[in-house]
Amino acid sequence: MSPPILVAEHLSKWYGDVIGLNDVSVEVPKGITGLLGPNGAGKSTFLKLCTGLIRPSRGRIGVLGHNPWNNPYLMQRVGLAPEHDTFYDRMTGLEFVRLMGRLSGMDPAQAEKAARSALDEVGLSEAIHRRVGAYSKGMKQRAKIAQSLVHDPELLFFDEPLTGTDPVGRREMIDFIRRLGKQGKSVLVSTHVLHEVEAMTQNILLIAKGRILAEGNIHQIRELIDEHPHNVRIEVDRPRELAQQILGLPNVVNVHIPSENIIEVQTRKPDEFYPRVTELMLRGKFHVTSMSSPDDNLAAVFKYLVG
Repeated sequence: MSPPILVAEHLSKWYGDVIGLNDVSVEVPKGITGLLGPNGAGKSTFLKLCTGLIRPSRGRIGVLGHNPWNNPYLMQRVGLAPEHDTFYDRMTGLEFVRLMGRLSGMDPAQAEKAARSALDEVGLSEAIHRRVGAYSKGMKQRAKIAQSLVHDPELLFFDEPLTGTDPVGRREMIDFIRRLGKQGKSVLVSTHVLHEVEAMTQNILLIAKGRILAEGNIHQIRELIDEHPHNVRIEVDRPRELAQQILGLPNVVNVHIPSENIIEVQTRKPDEFYPRVTELMLRGKFHVTSMSSPDDNLAAVFKYLVG
């Protein structure tokens, strides 16, 4: 078996009286791993510790066999797409990603070639000369992924990369992350949405209140989740027409239209529901503004595990 890409031993981080991470010991294998937890669970703190952006308050962490803090050598081998945007808005997409390549040690010609390749990989080849400040939220997410790829790292950390993307863009990004795994790269990707993790990988870390509650195969977690109906909220231009079609899908418990352009759906099989409803949207050419799931059902599982 390959050695783990990441090892944490009694890892803790606190900010004054606030605990961000609490006595975490875990080994992360090679491949794609989902870091799953509700907002405020400690996911971003964990990823910042992994990439050397902050130092542990206690314990130790090893990434690819090295301490990430103040380690330029390791930074050549890892890439980070942070949760929050950190752009120079007046730069074009190409200028921004090229700058990241130069900062990683590439010469100008190498950085130019690598930046164009990375932007093409994430589907931004037609927008490379547009200013980043004019990008949509989904395009900015793709630009963050591109800058994390530009120096061809072997290990990538993605913090909530699907936030702000539409259903089609979300599916494209999930497919892209899966391709990275097939190319031999390792990815630790955080999210608070279970079905997003399921579409990428079977290996997860379940985190809440700064502690790892479970790790391993996602099917064990799915058995807990399926005890609770899964709520989905869809904002769409023709809600009644889409709602009628959703009623015909299997394992749909309830469909409700609480207000204009909003559909609320309950399903017992979200892993089957999401691809089917996406196909309905594409086939019917619906204009979908957002599709999201509240944390209620996931929070119930975390409460069960904590108890």
